[in-house]
Amino acid sequence: MANTSDIRNGLCIDYNHDIYSVVEFQHVKPGKGNAFVRTKLKSLTSGKVIDNTFPAGHKISVVRVERRKFQFLYSDDSGYHFMDNETYDQIPIQEELIENAKLLKEGLQIEILFHAEKETPLTIDLPQYIELEVTYTEPGVRGDTATNAQKPATLETGAEIKVPLFINVGDLIKVDSRNNSYVERVKK
Repeated sequence: MANTSDIRNGLCIDYNHDIYSVVEFQHVKPGKGNAFVRTKLKSLTSGKVIDNTFPAGHKISVVRVERRKFQFLYSDDSGYHFMDNETYDQIPIQEELIENAKLLKEGLQIEILFHAEKETPLTIDLPQYIELEVTYTEPGVRGDTATNAQKPATLETGAEIKVPLFINVGDLIKVDSRNNSYVERVKK
């Protein structure tokens, strides 16, 4: 058991029968009254963010988690299949655990956060930027570049995002996996 003085960003705790990660925290010592810790907690099962205040010295239950590197292999009806880079074991994971699953490309290196005691996956962290090829988009018209206009494009994984008008079929682009947005064109 730990207490509120051990709270830091990224710490995983068991709170209200769920596992939460500390997103941000602030120790507050008002002029009158007792000190407390104001926190923002993100649920690792639902992704919901809540605000919570712990009184100073309050006991918290810390959950031990491990980050492991995996490689994405393929997806089918039973889920998305990943291979551990060290043991070569394969595990299937349901789509609900993966944020922006449409950006997963075969061979992509990712990190999975595991509950250390139960050996269950909690979250899947994609790399911040993923390079993907454009498989379909309407051709851009010359002279339409005066504004920041964008058009829809389909990527090699089946995901659809908005891209600038100068992007063509076959171009390799960098996509931000946090918000599913175009970053830049990549030279081949």
